Amino acid sequence: MKLSRLAALLGASLLSGAAALAHAADKPKELNIGISTYLSGSASVFGVPARDAAEILIQDINASGGIDGVKLVPSYIDEGGGGEKLLSEYRRLAEGGTRVMLSAISSGHCNIVAPVAEDLKVLNVLWDCGTEKALEGKKYKYVVRTQANATTEMVAQVLYLMKVKPDFKTIAIVNQDYAWGRDSRDIFLAALKKFKPDVKVVAEMFPKFGAADFSTEISRLQALRPDVILSTSWGGDLDNFVRQASQRNLFKNSTFVLSLAESSLERLGNALPEGVYVGARGDHYFQHPETKDDPQHQAFVKKFHDKTGAYPIYSVYHMVQAIQGLKAGYEQAIKANGGAWPSPEQVAAAMHDVTFKGFGRDVKMHRADGQGLEAQLFGVTKKSDKYPFKVLADITIVPAELVTPGVTDTSMEWIEKSLTPDVLKSDQIKVYSN
Repeated sequence: MKLSRLAALLGASLLSGAAALAHAADKPKELNIGISTYLSGSASVFGVPARDAAEILIQDINASGGIDGVKLVPSYIDEGGGGEKLLSEYRRLAEGGTRVMLSAISSGHCNIVAPVAEDLKVLNVLWDCGTEKALEGKKYKYVVRTQANATTEMVAQVLYLMKVKPDFKTIAIVNQDYAWGRDSRDIFLAALKKFKPDVKVVAEMFPKFGAADFSTEISRLQALRPDVILSTSWGGDLDNFVRQASQRNLFKNSTFVLSLAESSLERLGNALPEGVYVGARGDHYFQHPETKDDPQHQAFVKKFHDKTGAYPIYSVYHMVQAIQGLKAGYEQAIKANGGAWPSPEQVAAAMHDVTFKGFGRDVKMHRADGQGLEAQLFGVTKKSDKYPFKVLADITIVPAELVTPGVTDTSMEWIEKSLTPDVLKSDQIKVYSN
């Protein structure tokens, strides 16, 4: 009886040890990654380049041995089908064994996906969406963001506007009618009031996401003649708005501030005039003054242009950051795991405390909420002898640390309590004149 019990215990011990060894060596041949982006609809002009960037970067990583010898295998989900279809495809991939997702572009989609990822225990990188609400006040274990959020971007936009055009008195807003358009409006105005409490908001318009006709909005703006017109719209919506505004000479009466128009410069060509203030949702620009001469950046720009016939835009750079951030997270987790392949939980933990680089400044992720810190780049449109579209001149870069709330603050609380006009005097705000 005693011998039988001893044998059983020894057998159990051997099995336990074998299982531990198997787990330590449980490195997959491939790492399946689900990637959601817009592949159809008006936003595809923004989403397809991001997919192209993923293909280039993943091919390069795999050619160099993958991540610790594991090749990356992407599966793409089209966000153009709407939130319900996205969730259905997302769950299908997760049920099929995909434990890593890069999702999403749409702020509305990120708000939907984040809690689902947490429930499914899937590592989800919010790779492009801007809404601060996706992570603010949350304590997600599996969800991180490898770029800035709306608060960082809009507060930086206000700082830039106060630097380049401080004397305006009236402003109108034309934003897409969904989470990003509403959230970015709220944050921008809250921050602006800290610098210009007497500014008059003469109109706030929210055309439907995917709208093609902006004649009503343009007619109203022509009648109001505000000093400044702000739009945080993007993709085909922004392109259509700018083309129609240009045809009706709206740019002659007001100064335009287009917070996301870096992604539209090449597509708009001559429809976008000089003198428009443009943002890049991060320090993203193929002519970034600090990285344009970097050999790796130059090589990527060439590969992207050879593949697509176009220059990289900020959705491309956001995708690069997501993949590089994921790679850095895996490498850090492998090191912390004694060289063994890590679980999604271990990678997620590593991505809450990692620094990595895309093709701009370093992105720092050292927060309990998983929110990345990313610098913000702005410039004014100018004709170019080299390119058949407007380029950015007099580029300004605002570091994230100046315009990002702490983990325990909500955006509005931080703006109200901590944002002051003195920030405009900071020598950390860099201007590159040309």
